[in-house]
Amino acid sequence: MQIDPIIVIVVAVLLAGGVIVWGIVSVRTEKDIIEERLSNYEKEATSFLDLEELKDEPQVQEKRPSIIQERLDSLVSERSFGKKWRQQLARADIKLTVSEYAAVHVFSMFAFFAIGYFVVFGQQIVMAILAGFVGFFAPRIYVSRLTSTRLIRFENQLPDTLGLWVNALRSGYSVLQSMEAIARDAPEPTATEFKRVVQEVQLGIDMDDALEHLVNRVESEDLDLVVTAVNIQREVGGNLAEILDVISHTIRERIKLKGEIRVLTAQGRATGYLISFLPIVLALFLYGINPGYMGNLFENRTCGWPMLGIGLALIGIGFAVVQKIVDIDI
Repeated sequence: MQIDPIIVIVVAVLLAGGVIVWGIVSVRTEKDIIEERLSNYEKEATSFLDLEELKDEPQVQEKRPSIIQERLDSLVSERSFGKKWRQQLARADIKLTVSEYAAVHVFSMFAFFAIGYFVVFGQQIVMAILAGFVGFFAPRIYVSRLTSTRLIRFENQLPDTLGLWVNALRSGYSVLQSMEAIARDAPEPTATEFKRVVQEVQLGIDMDDALEHLVNRVESEDLDLVVTAVNIQREVGGNLAEILDVISHTIRERIKLKGEIRVLTAQGRATGYLISFLPIVLALFLYGINPGYMGNLFENRTCGWPMLGIGLALIGIGFAVVQKIVDIDI
């Protein structure tokens, strides 16, 4: 029985991808271990008194990575894109290391390729490669979407958070005790972010650095304004409760204005999604009902492939232009 060479190549590529995924997942960098320990601390520590309990906990000895694992780690975690990935995962509050996130990219790419080749497109290698290309960016799209949703929730909760902060300060709490009250009573994701700040200060990190870490995790202009006000008050003094009360009123008005603008630009955003994805959906539909007709476009390397590339480029440019038009800064 003669075996199709394409199947042999696909199986070999999948095996190689599995080895790469295993090697990347097994890598644990020092920064990743710190993040894991801090995450474990977040699950257990909820107040200042928990620090005494943490002193009595046994220290777990981490397994030192091998030379091969350290080489893989230097290729993934210490590069500029690795640091950027770490920041994206922190903003999305996804408990993955950079190495695991890279492994997800590889696994998603091969999974999309295999599904496209064996299930969807009937062993069309060109369409399977396109599916693998989409699979490579699928984790980034998911993380970006999760980050955006989490940021919107945080900003909508920020006025109420500031109100709770102001009430705590007027009750005689210090700044750190007020943030601990927010971490205890506020909804998610505000509670998690302020709990992280309190725990970082308890671990010995300076207040300014802990607040800077908060701004890096939550990329919000409103939060940056709040943190700036807190840092200035800690340096020069003043009534922080009154300052935060004024900022809270300003943020409420900005959120109201953002909502009105979002309603007015909803039609433009919908139009951008429609004109961008309609040609792709139509091409897939025609390929499903008449593969021979659409197959010429994918098999002809002289004319078909350049047309596909130009079409996708124009779709991307048009989508970016529409999103830029409807994105109004306040």
